[in-house]
Amino acid sequence: MICPESDAGPSQDGALPGVLPDALRAELIAFRRDLHMHPELGNQEFRTTAALKARLEQAGLAPKVLATGTGLMCDVGTRGEDTRPMLALRADIDALPIPDSKTGVPYRSTVPDRAHACGHDIHTTAVLGAGIVLADLDRRGLLPHPVRLIFQPAEEVLPGGAPDAIESGVLEGVGRIIGVHCDPKVDVGRIGLRVGAITSACDRLELALDGPGGHTARPHLTTDLVTAAAKIVTEVPALLARRVDARAGLAVTWGRLEAGHACNVIPQHAELSGTVRCLDLGTWREAPDLVHAAIDEVAGLHRAKTVIDYIRGVPPVVNDAASIELLAAAMTARRGAYAIEDTEQSLGGEDFSWYLEHVSGAMARLGVRTPGDTRGLDLHRGNFDADEEAITVAVELFTASALLYVNQS
Repeated sequence: MICPESDAGPSQDGALPGVLPDALRAELIAFRRDLHMHPELGNQEFRTTAALKARLEQAGLAPKVLATGTGLMCDVGTRGEDTRPMLALRADIDALPIPDSKTGVPYRSTVPDRAHACGHDIHTTAVLGAGIVLADLDRRGLLPHPVRLIFQPAEEVLPGGAPDAIESGVLEGVGRIIGVHCDPKVDVGRIGLRVGAITSACDRLELALDGPGGHTARPHLTTDLVTAAAKIVTEVPALLARRVDARAGLAVTWGRLEAGHACNVIPQHAELSGTVRCLDLGTWREAPDLVHAAIDEVAGLHRAKTVIDYIRGVPPVVNDAASIELLAAAMTARRGAYAIEDTEQSLGGEDFSWYLEHVSGAMARLGVRTPGDTRGLDLHRGNFDADEEAITVAVELFTASALLYVNQS
């Protein structure tokens, strides 16, 4: 068993225990590289789940596979008569359906058209490492409060795997939850924090248009679905921009439009697909009705019949102030206040938001860019990679949060 520290408690200078030792750091890097080489899509993470379960059991813990068949929950420490709500550390374990285009690294994906291009392998390894360190601290009587580890599947599949994990009971007994997300725009060794919304809502929109087609020589005898679709693409976003507060950031963006097969035939059917993103939680709750009304209004002008499938995705991640205070205190204890920077709200979606519908919590942006790197790597691209020192940073952030949480619980 790897022992995170040789001392029996805090050092003479008052530093928190739980600093990652070199041997465990090397093991975690190897673990992350193994995950990176064997990426698995949402709800198919059987190998990943088995690897996590085996290593947690080696650390003397008792992980439980979630009811969905992949993913785990694992408590560190014994609650006994302590009924105070626990702190949860969350990681997402799935990969993306894109090819790994990196070159010159030994841990490139071995699975065709699959890649950990969003950093979930970093998140997963960090929570695993935190669990190992905290288990050792608990054996030495240095963990003041039990902690729950959550390894969640299917974050990349709308509406995400979080609702299923919650249904499996991962939040029972939990009072606060924290997580990190890789940020390739932030240098390794630093984190980005923000009180309030840090991500946006993201929903999916599928639209079918129907009407009598005909010859392009006689459009007045048809429902011109090509024109109707074009008007919906341009006018629905503009219409919505005038029906909600601009600060809500409600935006419809189309990614697919299909209509017709011949240049002289007006089609009888057209299809559009897109996303609806929103910065504001209240407006997100109103968005389905607003979008339906705008589409029907524009389509009606062109006599097109609509079938709208508005698919709920995820609400914004809204960080609460107390959780940000905890993360800031933890990072300050480990690396100093200089290692914290403000971060902006992004337009990306994250199903961590579903947990925050039930308990307080926050997500931090984890710096993964090597200082001086000018490649401009970004998430959801086949060449994405992370400076593996970020694993150490995240582990120490999580363990410090667990040690300081007793002061907030």
